[in-house]
Amino acid sequence: MRQARLKVSPDQPAGFYHCISRVVDRRFVLDDPFKDYFVALLRECEIFSEVKILTYCVMSNHFHLLVEVPKRPDKPPTLEQMFKKLDALTGHQNVGLLRQQAELFRKQKDSEAEAQLLASLHARLWDLSAFMKLLKQRFTQWYNARMDRKGTLWEERFKSVLVDGCSQALTAMASYIDLNPVRAGLVKDPKDYRWSGYGEAVAGRKRAKLAIQRLVAPLATGQDASSSRAMELYRVYLYNEGHEGREAIGPDGRTVRGALKHEDVMAVLQSKGKLGVRDYVRCRVRYFTDGAVLGSREFVDGVFRAHRKRFGGRRKDGARRMKGVEEEMYVLRDLRVGVFG
Repeated sequence: MRQARLKVSPDQPAGFYHCISRVVDRRFVLDDPFKDYFVALLRECEIFSEVKILTYCVMSNHFHLLVEVPKRPDKPPTLEQMFKKLDALTGHQNVGLLRQQAELFRKQKDSEAEAQLLASLHARLWDLSAFMKLLKQRFTQWYNARMDRKGTLWEERFKSVLVDGCSQALTAMASYIDLNPVRAGLVKDPKDYRWSGYGEAVAGRKRAKLAIQRLVAPLATGQDASSSRAMELYRVYLYNEGHEGREAIGPDGRTVRGALKHEDVMAVLQSKGKLGVRDYVRCRVRYFTDGAVLGSREFVDGVFRAHRKRFGGRRKDGARRMKGVEEEMYVLRDLRVGVFG
């Protein structure tokens, strides 16, 4: 990963950014349940703020995000649409007051005040600084309430690096982020780290898989890769970048060395990035515990017919293809969220 990098101010325009933030004093306080909540909050803030998370990695004392900040549209949401977005934010307590203010402005026919209110809400969208502020403040509030503490959780605002979104630099930066837990010795395979964009994509989450398709666009010679093909391309790229004999320059300017064993890299290259069912036994845990029924299409449909009364009238069949597995395997319950157990 030897592309040029430019550190920019927190007030970034549309573009692609690698963002980094660390816990105050770099203390290791983000245990597994806190990481789980952080990822859930990350996705919630992503939807509200209209930014796009291309990948991420939440470690015990810091996190990395690769974010696309789209250009602000010509027709942003209406006031009522903004209220609905605010309603979707867990724990947001000011929506009622904002609605009352808007209603008062309308009764007074104060269109200027109403327009200013809408502009202040729009300022929270398509803006990286506003997104990071929302994410970090809300997580701090949640964390402090559970740990009976006060004060800031993060040692500074955040650092960001501008990334070329039209070249392989984007893929290289993503791989640097997704390989963090491998370099830290937490996992041997990046797919096994559940608090990362790649781990989430392997688990079958739609948003994460769509992001992988965007990340491999520079590798697909100008053609749109299918979801499965994108996963294979990115896995091969990760293993090439993470080879133990390879050196790269991290976003802090320091040299980092790959941590993936040569024999593991060769195995991935030989399989062309494909994952078999043995890998998914570990990665897609909830399919094997919460899928209700697991087997062939005929087997699952047979169980469905035997217990037809337990399902809604709109459901016509029982088998749901287990996403991401090369072999044909089916479950009775299609897991859309939280595939990891």
